[in-house]
Amino acid sequence: MRLVDPDGQQLGIKPLPEALTIARSLDLDLVEVAPNANPPVCRIMDYGKFKFDEAQRAKESRRKTVHVGIKEMKYRPKIGPGDFDTKTRQVGKFLDEGHKVKVTIMFRGREVYHPELGKRILDRIAEKTEGVAKVESEARLDGRNMVMVLAPDKRAKQAAASKAKEEGHGDATDGAPEAPPAPATTIDQQSEAPPAPAEAGTTEEG
Repeated sequence: MRLVDPDGQQLGIKPLPEALTIARSLDLDLVEVAPNANPPVCRIMDYGKFKFDEAQRAKESRRKTVHVGIKEMKYRPKIGPGDFDTKTRQVGKFLDEGHKVKVTIMFRGREVYHPELGKRILDRIAEKTEGVAKVESEARLDGRNMVMVLAPDKRAKQAAASKAKEEGHGDATDGAPEAPPAPATTIDQQSEAPPAPAEAGTTEEG
């Protein structure tokens, strides 16, 4: 087998008994890290520490991974303004979290003969989410429903944030009057207070 020491240095081709002896002399483990290599590669290491570090790396990787899925929000063609605003805000929240959103218009009865009502609602949703979303799948009929898929638009969101930042900076500086400079004060400019005048009618006795 090809033996690698704890620092990653190759020790050459060693028979198994000799490799085990070296590992034990260092109070470490002999771990086969590339069994399919020719010859197989073994490394001398602290196997317990190796497994712990590997678990920590996997945990950190899972923590950083954003689980992007597809959410669904359902509307009715005759939805009221309050419900429309509430549902559309939730759509925006899903998009901010990095999810795609399937927007579904559910038709009932004869409503299915008026798809323009559903299309009008989907157009309003796309307009409301402009700047944070892009239409990934255009509105289409799916049985008795009409569906549209929105996806987060990172470029548009970054551009909008940058523009808002620039406008905010301009508002803070434009038109602000400059404060007059404070007069400099030095010790030489501070005059001593004149002595108090003597009271009338008082004389100094000799």
